[in-house]
Amino acid sequence: MTDRGSFDTNVVTLTRFLLEEGRKAKGTGELTTLLNAMCTAVKAISSAVRKAGIAHLYGIAGSTNVTGDQVKKLDILSNDLVINMIKSSFTSCVLVTEEHENAIIVEPDRRGKYVVCFDPLDGSSNIDCLASIGTIFAIYRKTASRLEKDALQPGRNLVAAGYALYGSATMIVLSTGQGVNCFMLDPAIGEFILVDRDVKIKKKGKIYSLNEGYALYFDPAVTEYLQKKKFPEDGSAPYGARYVGSMVADVHRTYLCYLRLVLCSRLRLLYECNPIAFIMEQAGGMATTGTTNILDIQPESLHQRVPVVMGSPDDVQEYISIFQKHHEKQ
Repeated sequence: MTDRGSFDTNVVTLTRFLLEEGRKAKGTGELTTLLNAMCTAVKAISSAVRKAGIAHLYGIAGSTNVTGDQVKKLDILSNDLVINMIKSSFTSCVLVTEEHENAIIVEPDRRGKYVVCFDPLDGSSNIDCLASIGTIFAIYRKTASRLEKDALQPGRNLVAAGYALYGSATMIVLSTGQGVNCFMLDPAIGEFILVDRDVKIKKKGKIYSLNEGYALYFDPAVTEYLQKKKFPEDGSAPYGARYVGSMVADVHRTYLCYLRLVLCSRLRLLYECNPIAFIMEQAGGMATTGTTNILDIQPESLHQRVPVVMGSPDDVQEYISIFQKHHEKQ
């Protein structure tokens, strides 16, 4: 009998997982093809991130994008990779990216039935200092005859969403509406392997994350909430603070590490808030503006920003109560 050691010969790759889920749903396979294309783009971006210094990809490209952020060389590369991979899969009709002012309408002979909104490289200000960065994506079905309108769908219409984290390892966190699953890239075989199935967030936590450098501009509800967490009146231990500056990195701690509440400033609804809120709810968490569930917002423009607080349900509900108390006085 051959000794296989500790090597698993029946691993669940992301491709296998999608095929199995697609068969259960009796789907056409188009969503599986699209997600595999996104997976390939993530692998290519991961490779570029790992050798950015050697390939002279660090630094600013010399421009700003439509949301006013400085564009890094890796931003441009990542954006082009995602666009080209998705277009070549023949599964999409409209693409919305942080790097383009207008929606990208796919050529008629290459169109599919899905709309993809994405941030190709979230947290790119962290690139040069080697901190964690990521890719975020949200997928909708085409619904209207006017393709530009298809991008302006509320998060409730999402059929799939996910993010890739480029850190000490590369991981994809994905939901197709049936829970949240995590896949880690095994560089030895070039495949994403299922490592955490049906991930759930705890009801209450002990750590928060936000950029307190903007405390001058905080809503009074945020200020009061932080005061309660830092100086608890019930004798409990104060909350700790963790902040990376990349939404993907900060949110990822919510699922697999210690963080339980992310208080963000005004972020882009279509390709940051909606996909992360979708994943958060699928894991049992909440995402709100303080008055409205993020997934219930009807988008008005491609690069619309909204305030967002997300995390463990008990912590978010406490914030909502404080927010409502402050704004009922106005």
